Amino acid sequence: MIKKTLLGLAVAVAATVAFAYPEKPVTIVVPFPPGGSTDNIARVLAQKLSEKMGQSFVVDNKAGATGTIGAAFVKRAPADGYTLFVSSLGPFVIAPHLLKGVQYDALKDFDPITVAVQAPNVLAVPASSPYKNVAELLAGLKKSPGKVSFASSGNGSSDHLSAELLWQQTGTEGLHVPYKGGGPAINDLLGGQVEAAFVNINSIIQHIKAGKVRALAISSDKRSPLLPEVPTLQEQGVKGAEVQSWQAVAAPKGLPADVKARLHAAIAASLNDPAVKDKLLAQGFEIVANTPEQFGRFQAIEFAKWKSLIETRKITAD
Repeated sequence: MIKKTLLGLAVAVAATVAFAYPEKPVTIVVPFPPGGSTDNIARVLAQKLSEKMGQSFVVDNKAGATGTIGAAFVKRAPADGYTLFVSSLGPFVIAPHLLKGVQYDALKDFDPITVAVQAPNVLAVPASSPYKNVAELLAGLKKSPGKVSFASSGNGSSDHLSAELLWQQTGTEGLHVPYKGGGPAINDLLGGQVEAAFVNINSIIQHIKAGKVRALAISSDKRSPLLPEVPTLQEQGVKGAEVQSWQAVAAPKGLPADVKARLHAAIAASLNDPAVKDKLLAQGFEIVANTPEQFGRFQAIEFAKWKSLIETRKITAD
């Protein structure tokens, strides 16, 4: 009887703790500087979660080393629900294959909560480019191997890897021109200093609408509602080159199940709040808000995909 009573008390206390969460401010670690897409997603979520859960959610930018500094910080934090990690795919599935000495195991050191959003890249060329479609661009790549220049925001970035994947799947070779960030890469694309680039849709759409660059293809497996006239790579005969940039939410490994469930429900509701959803859709993001289990399976697939490409193409972060 005593054992049953103690067990009942323990269950009651655990339920009370879970129900009370959060009892203090929650820190959302973003492994990049303020102002980028990931930071934007985190701040939108922080505001809505603060409203829904009655406690402050505060964004803390811990940038450096391609996002791995912030990821390692989260790994070391207590698994109590008061430190969350909002990141792009880089630290989750790309950086571990590019950098030596990464201080975390991307597949084992975090509790996945949800992939929040995803957005395709756009294969774009300057408005003055002779290339009007993907077939013409591929013809140019085959005619001049290693000479058609592709800008990117840096070695190992998703825009760089999108180009590498295109070349691998089509048996072609371009000239990679890495920049220190997406802004300078886009500026040189606009000016015609480089001949092509894969650019995240929310960074390039205004220039496409203004006629300053030409969109040749969407990198996802379906057309974007923001650019419905632009066909996918697959529609133009390029198979196996689908890429989506994505942002996801995770926590240190060992998150209590009840806290994890409550967080997932609140985050999914926040992402699907009409005001939030409309705002993010206008910026080119598709709401995902999948389950922790779906996120875990998706991460494993992405991890293997980019590992294979990086090793096969001998891509480095330098």
